[in-house]
Amino acid sequence: MKTARDVLIEGLSREIQDKKVLEAVSRVPREAFVSEELRHLAYENIPLGIGFGQTISQPLIVALMTQCLELEGNEKVLEVGTGSGYQTAILAELAGQVVSVERIPELEIRARQTLENLGYHNVAVRPAGKTLGCPEEAPYDVIMVTAGAPCLPCDLVEQLVPGGRLVAPVGPRWQQELTRLTRQQDGDRVEKLGGCYFVPLIGKGAWSE
Repeated sequence: MKTARDVLIEGLSREIQDKKVLEAVSRVPREAFVSEELRHLAYENIPLGIGFGQTISQPLIVALMTQCLELEGNEKVLEVGTGSGYQTAILAELAGQVVSVERIPELEIRARQTLENLGYHNVAVRPAGKTLGCPEEAPYDVIMVTAGAPCLPCDLVEQLVPGGRLVAPVGPRWQQELTRLTRQQDGDRVEKLGGCYFVPLIGKGAWSE
């Protein structure tokens, strides 16, 4: 008999080509990142509230964004916006090291504890500082932004290694486009990957409160 997780993975496989991403989503227990009253919905392909006006993203969006990073297994990844820590766990399954920053202290503490309880030892959850990202631990091979920005933040691009990739939702507060930037010597390459909606990215170079 198929479990709810099996049904979710089967649905995602129609749109996600990277088998490593599907395997990572299958391994990570999404129910560990939501409140007890929402656990029966953990494997529905929908976003769920986690408090403080934030959400745990729809699994399809998590898988799509992760696939866009083209991870090979040894990268140092920066995640901007830890939230519940679910996306962080997916990244930890597929990368060498993950640094994740969160501006809401309660979510930072909760996510760190959840990830530690699940045994993710290649993750460092940090409080967000005045500058977007975590420049003191830069450079990064890959950066994922899990909140919508009005434009690609220069502060984050500068934290990439040459050839590094940044994936972020970019556009107005209520409708963004998933965007991938690849840092190159002869000019950064920017690709548009489809519409999406995320809570706003707050900070210098993004949206104000």
